[in-house]
Amino acid sequence: MEEKKRNDLGSVRLSNEVVGTIAGLAAQGVKGVAGMSSGIIDGLAKMLTGDQLMKGIKVEVGTREAALDIFIIAEYGVRIPEVAWRIQQTVKQAVEDMTGLSVVEVNIYVQGIYIEKEKDAHLQKRVS
Repeated sequence: MEEKKRNDLGSVRLSNEVVGTIAGLAAQGVKGVAGMSSGIIDGLAKMLTGDQLMKGIKVEVGTREAALDIFIIAEYGVRIPEVAWRIQQTVKQAVEDMTGLSVVEVNIYVQGIYIEKEKDAHLQKRVS
């Protein structure tokens, strides 16, 4: 669905993808977020990066409001409730500031924990 605003010059439409991209960039900027998740596959959460941000977010855009579900991978050792709260605040602010929509829900789903050892092993595989 798209958000549509009409004025004397015409209308402005915001797609779910635009709102989702804003939310994804805002969420990834929060300390404690290792990445976005596309969900659980074979019992493991798949971490997304770059252009795949929208796959970790579900968006519903109405005429004046938006609701978002955000699926993340948290960094090991962070206080997950605090990270989730910061994501909610950051995403709400970014979407409202950039779109003029009222964000009524930002639901956070923690799909996994990212452990630094995994990062080191992943980097070594790339170099080899």
